[in-house]
Parts: sequence; structure tokens; C-alpha cells
Amino acid sequence: MAADPDFVDAAGVAHSRAAADARIACLVPSITELVCELGLAGQLVARTGFCVHPRAAVAGVAKVGGTKDVDLERLRLLAPSHVIVNIDENRKPVVDDIRRFVPHVIVTHPNAPEDNIALYGLIGGIFDRAAAAQKLVDALRAALGAALEACARLPREKVLYLIWKDPWMTVARDTYLARTLAVTGWDTVPEVCAARYPQIELTSAVQGATRVLLSSEPFRFRATHAAALRSQLEALGSAASVHLIDGEMTSWYGSRAIAGLAYLANLRKKLGARSMRSHPAPQHGMP
Repeated sequence: MAADPDFVDAAGVAHSRAAADARIACLVPSITELVCELGLAGQLVARTGFCVHPRAAVAGVAKVGGTKDVDLERLRLLAPSHVIVNIDENRKPVVDDIRRFVPHVIVTHPNAPEDNIALYGLIGGIFDRAAAAQKLVDALRAALGAALEACARLPREKVLYLIWKDPWMTVARDTYLARTLAVTGWDTVPEVCAARYPQIELTSAVQGATRVLLSSEPFRFRATHAAALRSQLEALGSAASVHLIDGEMTSWYGSRAIAGLAYLANLRKKLGARSMRSHPAPQHGMP
């Protein structure tokens, strides 16, 4: 079957429509969820150990290691016709090895919430789920509009989003995660980073930040970490507040992005209201 110019992946490769009996391996947790959302769970033959949603649908699907350490021999034995990978999630040498025995490798790389529109179209188009993909497109556009409207009157805030400790690590502004936060008016610091996921010194990185957001992944920050960091920031003279945040709702593209935008908009409004209660506007006649 000839390649369809409409189904071009992030590596610039044009893909043809897959046969009805295509065997799909997905090495990207959020896209595994998307594959299932599109009604393709029955064709999923392999996943990583981090591909955990939707739990009931993936429970019986074979695991082939992690996103970075794929068990290539086990993947080979499962004989997928298509493997879905991601530029940020999967190492290029591993993907190159997979190309040697899998006919079709689909490369993805969403860099902003609106990039999910093309992602839905790519996966839905290749696997003949265009109608289901269009429903997701409509839902995503509605979620983007609702998030922008909900946060339009809130002042923009600078936030430090931490994904790791020992060493501290954050995200650059050109990442999907930072651009998703920006939709709701949260601009990540530092403004300029040398890497997409840089190591930082807390003393300099927190300067100018109104809030520090502790993600639930890849490092699972908990309440004890938040309490310890609050004390550390106080000692540094920073007034930034510290909050736990659901990493799946901020960093997972695919179908999860729809719920993620609503989650972030609600969290922004909630924290904004809390800040106003803590710092009420002065009444007329008062200093």
C-alpha cells in the first residue's frame, strides 16, 4: 500500500494506512493511552512498564522493559507490525535497532497542547480511526478554549516546576510541559535554559518565582518533600509557595491532554483564589 502524504510522522516519514490486523507496540505511556482511547486496545501487543493507563485495557498486554531500556529481543518475539515511539521518551539508538526488524516505526514529538491535533490525526489516520480521532480533536479544542477563558483574568505567574531532586531538575520553556502550563498563565523559570530538562541550583532558579510546583513524575514528590522544601526556601529568603501537582496532567500528551487542561485551569483558579484570601486587596481609604 502506498504511503499517504497526510500521515507524516515527526521524523518526516510518510506512512500508509495500516492493515486491519496490524499489531501495535507502543513505547510511550501517554500514547498507549491514546491508542486505547481510539479503540485499538485489541491490537496492542506490547507496551512499556510505564504504560499503565487505561489499567484494565493494558493489564494483559506484554511489557517490553522501560521507555529507555527496551527489551529488543522480547519485542522482536511479539512481532509487531508497527511501533510507536517519541523523540523525548525513547533513545534514538534503540529506535534505530527497532527499525531493523519492525516494518513501520511511527515517530511522535508533540511540543505544545495544540500539537495533539496532528497526533490524533496521525494515529487515527494510520489505524483507520479517523472518526474517533476527530472527536478527540473537538474535545481538545474545547478544552483549550475553556482553559484560556478560565484563566484570562488571572495575572500571569512565574513558576519553578521541579521534576527531580538530588540533583534538582526542571523543564525548559520549549518543552510540551512548559507550554501546557503557559496556556493557563504559568510561565516557567529559568526563562533561558541550556538543556530541555536542566539541572539547576535552587538558590538562583527560584528567584522571581511565585510558586514552586513539585511533580508526581518522574520523581514522585510527596507532602514530606513539599514541607522540607518550604523550610529550605524560607531559609533562602524566598516567599514562593510550594504545591504538589499531578505530572500526568501536565506532561502527558495524547487523550490525557484534554483532562489535563481542565485540571490545570481548575488548579490555577483554586491557588489564585487562595492567594487573594491570604493577601486581600486594600479597601478604600486604607493604606
